[in-house]
Amino acid sequence: MGNYNTIQGGKGYVKRSKRKKLAIDYSLNKPAPTHDGIKSVMADNLCNFSTNSDLCICMVTWNMNGQVSYEDLVELFGNNRGFDLLVVGLQEVPRKDLARLLQDALVDTHELLGEATMQSLQLYVFGTKDSYMFVEEMKVDKHGVGGCGGMRRRKKGAVAISINYKGLKLVFITCHLSAHARNVEERNSQCQHISHSLFSKYCNKPYTNPAHITVWLGDLNYRLQGINTDPARNLIHRNLHKLLRSKDQLLQEAERGQIFNGYCEGTLAFKPTYKYNIGSSNYDTSYKVRVPAWTDRILFKIEDPNKITANLHCYESVDDIYSSDHKPVRAHLCLKVHK
Repeated sequence: MGNYNTIQGGKGYVKRSKRKKLAIDYSLNKPAPTHDGIKSVMADNLCNFSTNSDLCICMVTWNMNGQVSYEDLVELFGNNRGFDLLVVGLQEVPRKDLARLLQDALVDTHELLGEATMQSLQLYVFGTKDSYMFVEEMKVDKHGVGGCGGMRRRKKGAVAISINYKGLKLVFITCHLSAHARNVEERNSQCQHISHSLFSKYCNKPYTNPAHITVWLGDLNYRLQGINTDPARNLIHRNLHKLLRSKDQLLQEAERGQIFNGYCEGTLAFKPTYKYNIGSSNYDTSYKVRVPAWTDRILFKIEDPNKITANLHCYESVDDIYSSDHKPVRAHLCLKVHK
């Protein structure tokens, strides 16, 4: 695992380079005397894509459950598309030319800069027209893990894109981890293995410097711990789902120092994004009657907050898409570089 691929998209290009072994760890759990867990950040919903920021990034993650339509993609990206980069992490992607569908949905505003795929697990980076001129270097990698790897539509693991854009080194990782509430330790282990494996074999320039910003987005599959489905659904029905945050396995494991030390995430103000009856906004009514959970997440880490300020302007679920048993999650992050 951990092999580089040369990629092309839009009008841009990527240099093909020789391999060089050099390990890197994207800071999930670097040894430290203390741990910070995941910092909850309140989205301010104020961005108007002004010149106050050096880079605005829209990020979307969605487990598609093997279904997609052009109309869903248009809804997914919304009408306000003033962002510089659009990062799309997808899981359980159907057997279609999804890159073409995405490009069709974004044709008026953005073009494809690069992609990384591993069967049903796919990651795309789009930029505004002619933004390829700001791409100095781009690399992709992938790492498969256990779970339903034999089922093409449910490939588990991660794919990643590292891009040097406008002088900023950005790393985007989309993942699909093992399912079921009981598999917390397995998910923790997968996060750690992915973190150590990605970009462990390097091309051309030695990757000794960490990324300015690292983003994980995907179906991390962490569930709610210590609550049954009826009381959980009752709280959601009463718009008291914020009380479920203390039951969230991802936040619990980060607090224990197992994963995502020092990362940030928007406050979980939206309802749990899984599991819905397909075609509706009703939670699972199958015989399993699953406990709703925030399986779909977007996390980010700024390497040096003294040099780069990150403002989160949006962290929300996209509830008007009904074709999957997951609701997509969208975040909007703007960066300001201090000279």
